[in-house]
Amino acid sequence: MDLTQILGYLGALIIGVVLGLIGGGGSILTVPIFVYLLSINPVVATAYSLFVVGVSSLLGAFQNIRKGLVDFKTAIVFAVPAFIAVYLTRRFLVPAIPEYLFEVGSFTVTRDIGIMIFFAMIMLLASYSMINGKGKNCDEDHTDVKYNYPLIILEGMVVGLITGIVGAGGGFLIIPALVLLAKLPMKKAVATSLLIIAIKSLIGFIGDVETMEINWPFLLSFTSFSLIGIILGVWLTKFIDGSSLKRAFGWFVLVMGIYILIKEILF
Repeated sequence: MDLTQILGYLGALIIGVVLGLIGGGGSILTVPIFVYLLSINPVVATAYSLFVVGVSSLLGAFQNIRKGLVDFKTAIVFAVPAFIAVYLTRRFLVPAIPEYLFEVGSFTVTRDIGIMIFFAMIMLLASYSMINGKGKNCDEDHTDVKYNYPLIILEGMVVGLITGIVGAGGGFLIIPALVLLAKLPMKKAVATSLLIIAIKSLIGFIGDVETMEINWPFLLSFTSFSLIGIILGVWLTKFIDGSSLKRAFGWFVLVMGIYILIKEILF
């Protein structure tokens, strides 16, 4: 095992620790680690990311189910259009993207560059959400859930499409939607979002299994390091306030997003 592989597995551990500490955000690092550390093609990287994100989120979802924090009806209403969209995106849209998209002067935008630029833009949006999120603690468990079905379905489809393209969980989009559209308390919104992310990510990955060859030994070993990181991160929450780290991590994601844009456009 060479240095880049060691750094890659260390990155998997860090992804898990971040997920365990702040309940989300770590998955946004998965694609850059695959692409820039492990030199994996962006299309394959987004597929592998869906699996890592899905399995990791599923572990977190099980923990929240035991605590009674998951609203299953809301999860189903949101997840159904989301997983349909992410499956169709991975199965049909991504494979149909042409190798060369367009040219701007002497600069040719290929499919790989286009995916990474779009991913960087999603990172910038996620960083803004983490830096400026007020995190209202709407913890009134008695709050009645009120569904705005058309908007929830539309939001689910949009999140599914974005997840299918970039391979990230989209929690920064899902949680506000659950709070604003389903009127869930913040704690339940965060817990329910993990189940939604797990369902749509793993179903989206099924679309990739049907269209590409998967390196299962590598993917399973990488995912296992991420799961170990989650367990470690959850343990660290006894000593570290995860919410206080979220803003700092948001700044890190912002820098990473800018770095990816510069690297893909200028180099």
